[in-house]
Amino acid sequence: MNRIGLFAPLALFAVVLAIGYFGFQLDDPHRLPSALIGKPFPDFAAERLDGEAGGLVRRADLLGSPVLVNVWATWCPTCKAEHDELLRIRSRAPVRIIGINYKDDPVKARRWLAEYGDPYELNLIDADGALGVELGVYGAPETFLLNAGGDVVFKQVGAIDEQIWQQEIAPRLAAMGVPVADGEARIDAG
Repeated sequence: MNRIGLFAPLALFAVVLAIGYFGFQLDDPHRLPSALIGKPFPDFAAERLDGEAGGLVRRADLLGSPVLVNVWATWCPTCKAEHDELLRIRSRAPVRIIGINYKDDPVKARRWLAEYGDPYELNLIDADGALGVELGVYGAPETFLLNAGGDVVFKQVGAIDEQIWQQEIAPRLAAMGVPVADGEARIDAG
């Protein structure tokens, strides 16, 4: 009886450890689930980064065709690494790319886009991160693919690269009827 009493806490610890390991493990530890998949992109009203007149941009302005919504910032080194891929995407597929400049200085953001190229149809200002909270953003970069009705069909946490484009985004765009160019596309920074 004395030996069983010694091993009981060790056995209990092993059971708790196994439950924690197998019970909380994600299929892909690099992929964070999103509660927005299959749901409408949240309603919002945001100012344009370029300062153009015309009022606030709203969710309704994103409807009608598939859209990539990219959350980015000048303080984000991964956003810089992703930037060339966004420029390539713009040249490969007629998909609207909307930027959300997240917790950033608008002056620095405009300067950054002028220097590195602007892949976005338009950019929204999210200076205080309130829109990011509505989207469940963990940080920058994050990208949402919306269908023409404004529903979220895919979310990428982290940078979009060639592999994510080929395996995740391009097939979904093609399924939505968006023509996608194969192979290496030129970068058009204008």
